[in-house]
Amino acid sequence: MDYSGTLTWMFEKLPMYQRLGKTAFKKDLTNTLELSKELGFPEQHFKSIHVGGTNGKGSVSHMLASILQTSGYKVGLYTSPHLKDFRERIKINGQEIPEQEVIDFIRHHKIFLETQQLSFFEMTVGMAFDYFAKQQVDIAIIEVGLGGRLDSTNIITPLLSVITNIGLDHMAFLGDTLEKIAGEKAGIIKQNIPVVIGETEPETKPVFLNKAKAETALIHFAKDLKTALPDCDLKGSYQKNNIRTALQAIAVLNQIEGWAIKKVEIENGLANVKSNTRFRGRWETLGQQPKIIADTGHNEEGLRLVIKQLLQESYEHLHIVLGVVNDKDLDKILPLFPKEALYYFCKPDVPRGMEAEYLQKKAQDFFLNGDVFTSVGDAFKTAKQSAKASDVIFVGGSTFTVAEIL
Repeated sequence: MDYSGTLTWMFEKLPMYQRLGKTAFKKDLTNTLELSKELGFPEQHFKSIHVGGTNGKGSVSHMLASILQTSGYKVGLYTSPHLKDFRERIKINGQEIPEQEVIDFIRHHKIFLETQQLSFFEMTVGMAFDYFAKQQVDIAIIEVGLGGRLDSTNIITPLLSVITNIGLDHMAFLGDTLEKIAGEKAGIIKQNIPVVIGETEPETKPVFLNKAKAETALIHFAKDLKTALPDCDLKGSYQKNNIRTALQAIAVLNQIEGWAIKKVEIENGLANVKSNTRFRGRWETLGQQPKIIADTGHNEEGLRLVIKQLLQESYEHLHIVLGVVNDKDLDKILPLFPKEALYYFCKPDVPRGMEAEYLQKKAQDFFLNGDVFTSVGDAFKTAKQSAKASDVIFVGGSTFTVAEIL
């Protein structure tokens, strides 16, 4: 198979949570451990930092990778989901895994993957760990996919763990309270491994403290770091907490023997996250006159911050291209959106995409008005045709909605 054929096989033969939802989710580490054994336990052959949380874990992961890359290290970076190309998930120093590596991995392990009925995510984690080990990275930043305790990435023994924050997302899998979700996320806290907590709520802090105590893991809270925040090229006021979390993680890393990241390297790394890691989709400006902004925030906590930032923009009229997936609680997220905006409702082109007609109908209950479009592309095209130079166009609601216009 060529690269295109390999991707087709991966997407069609292996369950993929991001596209299919709950039917593809496997809350168990058995398959991942079996794949690790098949590959020769690659995760044991490189150092790592494990990053989990509800929101901000992608941003923090990319910040850490950029800082370490600037410091001269060979840095692996595993994240999910991807926006345009599967290979975005697996990078070394900002360079995506080569197509041939993806082809060879699937060809060599195809029978095992089929026999074991591995999920898309389980297989992808194995591919990343195998690639990082073969390429002898100095350190890898590993982003949790979903949850933590039983996430496929949780077979690593990292130098430190990072949990950005806790919000009410993926409740069908992780629990319906902040305490329950925090318990799942805290599953990446390991014996004698320090942990950094980015943000806490009254309901979540005791969960982290109790888990850290049980694991004799030193716990560090980002809010306790008293330092001025350097500039970062990831814009959006909501990034301040992520920057502070990354800084605290580097401070803890510097306490580990053999690590000494300099202040200038931290500053340069944060100033060049986009160019160093090719990170996209977070408060990304795609055009001017009209100003076009895209952001992948998609749950209540993330969207609350994004909309707050959006309303601080200067504009005559606000146009919002909105598409979501079908497991979102619309009663929670739709009230966050401004009533005075003009909406362009659309369905992301994935099986999980919510029908635009249903989204429009629900939006009307919250006095959000606009037309339905047959695709994200058509909605975005019409918004650009309708907007004046003094207007703002925002594209969001889902990672997949943003991906289609990048």
